[in-house]
Amino acid sequence: MVVVITGASGGVGRATAREFARRGDAVALLARNEDALEGAAREVREAGGRALAIPTDVADPEQVEAAAERVTRELGDIDVWVNDAMATILAPFWQITPDEFRRTTEVTYLGQVYGTMAALKRMRPRNSGTIVQVGSALAYRGIPLQAAYCGAKHAIRGFTDSLRTELMHEKSGVQITTVHLPALNTTQFGLVRTRMPRKPRPVAPVYEPEVAARAIVWASEHASRREHWVAGSTVMTILGTRLAPGIIGDRYLAKSGFDGQQTDEPVDEHRRETDYLFSPVPGDHGHCGPFGDEAKPRSAQVWLAEHRGAIAGAIAAGALGVATAALTRR
Repeated sequence: MVVVITGASGGVGRATAREFARRGDAVALLARNEDALEGAAREVREAGGRALAIPTDVADPEQVEAAAERVTRELGDIDVWVNDAMATILAPFWQITPDEFRRTTEVTYLGQVYGTMAALKRMRPRNSGTIVQVGSALAYRGIPLQAAYCGAKHAIRGFTDSLRTELMHEKSGVQITTVHLPALNTTQFGLVRTRMPRKPRPVAPVYEPEVAARAIVWASEHASRREHWVAGSTVMTILGTRLAPGIIGDRYLAKSGFDGQQTDEPVDEHRRETDYLFSPVPGDHGHCGPFGDEAKPRSAQVWLAEHRGAIAGAIAAGALGVATAALTRR
């Protein structure tokens, strides 16, 4: 299969590229950082896949379209397109400039729109293909210090829901699904722009990027499910927001959301000169962040969600067995 992944130079995108490569897939890697792209491409080849690294700023629709054209020309028809690229800034809304808010939106939201456009242009004529949108628990629950990012993730949900109904209307064979992720131990916390006094961190509980990567690959194989919620914290966040957004969400986050996104270490005074918002930070930063001591390598919830059909069948079979035994005794 031919797979395209945006944001593939680090974090979830890079881990996902390796997961697809283990199946022997050809993986096109789209991101801005050329050094990190080459590192990701090497890992794909080592894992057993073919790699094509294409430097791409997903906020530019012409670059995304050119990348899709190159993938088709060099690797073949695109079977799976994963929209993962993101950017953010950690700051109260009133400290964010219009340019910073726009850039976050262009990468995180419009990057998925442009990627979806490029994918559909090639998938709809063939009446086949799968698009995976990488979402977040924050697509349902906005948190402090991330107004731009949360707004973009909310927008992706609305856009994807609309598109899904349009594809259903024309009885298209193209499938689209969304994978909503928890807090992850990725490199972004060392690269993100921040105006907070202490270093950024993911909100606990934290999971390793591989948890997300395995869920994304599985979702691409089970795209008939409209959404996939990854990890118990994501499930609790979404359900809590639906049930009691004011008490469970607003009040709790107003109290804990600021400290929960910062470590105890002060931010380096030169941090603003080395963040990734408008241009990539040179070098290959890998895919994992510095929170490995607390990051969980697996999620029981993900396993249960992926096997819910078999579990339900087993429960039904067990209930039938109990009922049959009771009738026999009678």
